[in-house]
Amino acid sequence: MFRKVHHVGIVVRSLEAALDFYRDCLGLPVVRMAEVPDQGVRAALLASGESELELLEPTDPSTGVARFLAKRGEGLHHLCLETDDVAGELTRFGARGVPLIDRVPRPGLAGRIGFLHPEACAGVLVELATPTEARPPAAAPLGLCRVVVGTEDPVGLGERLQSLFGLPLQEINAGKRVQAEAGPVALLLVPADQAGGTQGMLALSLQTDDLAAAIARLEAGRRGFLRGAREITVEPASSHGVPLHISQP
Repeated sequence: MFRKVHHVGIVVRSLEAALDFYRDCLGLPVVRMAEVPDQGVRAALLASGESELELLEPTDPSTGVARFLAKRGEGLHHLCLETDDVAGELTRFGARGVPLIDRVPRPGLAGRIGFLHPEACAGVLVELATPTEARPPAAAPLGLCRVVVGTEDPVGLGERLQSLFGLPLQEINAGKRVQAEAGPVALLLVPADQAGGTQGMLALSLQTDDLAAAIARLEAGRRGFLRGAREITVEPASSHGVPLHISQP
């Protein structure tokens, strides 16, 4: 059973610089931080509502995370779904012929983890995680509410996510867009041609009960952003390559 989006992974050049934005400027609390030698990264998990954001700084140039940074720069890297039984899910997917990177779980910052191959979900790198310790969500001023994904076939990718993970679907704009519900986080699947041809994760949306306070923190940190009626869009140069929308319901 897949419970929710556990976290979204973000590759950064410097963990300290990224923490200066996500922790110190946005106010997201760090729930765990460690070096993960077998993955060649220094990483931190920060609370954001019922989910988390994972910051990944490569420490080994031969790893996939380092190659991602060298090729694409800082930005959105992977989507992690929480499950009660990562080992069982990997076995089940392997039996179905789903392309996998990991056939058995390994330790990670989020607990016991395993990755599907990006081919399994139209280029989106999906991680599965079973936390090894139960903890209530840490209080945070901003909560992850939406992940925007570009794809050539929103309906097809939505059906794939439903088939693999049991996520409920909702068609939007007569099927031109599809929304998959992963707990309190929505995965909004949009046509790639509406996103400059980009496929994969495009942007994150966070919600807050106090937009004025979020604006004040960004201004104090001298971070660039654009104002809307009840939302702001942080410039990717300020958020380490992540198009980031912050809104107040």
